[in-house]
Amino acid sequence: MPKAKAHPDQLGFLFETPRVATGEAALAGLEKRISSMVGTILNSDGRSREVIAAEMSVLLGEEVSRSMLDAYASPARDQHKVIFSRLLALVAVTKRHDLLDAILREIGGSLLVGDEILTARLGHIKQQMRELQEEERKLRASAPLIRGSDKA
Repeated sequence: MPKAKAHPDQLGFLFETPRVATGEAALAGLEKRISSMVGTILNSDGRSREVIAAEMSVLLGEEVSRSMLDAYASPARDQHKVIFSRLLALVAVTKRHDLLDAILREIGGSLLVGDEILTARLGHIKQQMRELQEEERKLRASAPLIRGSDKA
């Protein structure tokens, strides 16, 4: 099978609020979607599966083989589910955070990578500043002078 085209430096961050998975069977078929995600990751990386497995092994401190990756990527092999630590190692090694973000959005989450958290913090600070300015505006309208502060 030919390799899928590598992703050019990740997808743009989505600003839509992810919806939390609730209700009966809201996550039905998740294992197959994860398996498909693993296949997409492996097919979009220019390196061999042996190299990816070796890098994952180093990162995890445990053996990961090409045959394990093949099994994780096969939706038909439902007895070979990828464990979360190996899924995270695969994402870290291939830098396919965009695909992990898509899975996290299914449960109402989203993913920021590295220094992107600083951008989120800036937004949080701006929101806090707006709230404090609104509180200041309301207080200014009704706050009396403090005793003796009007004398020179």
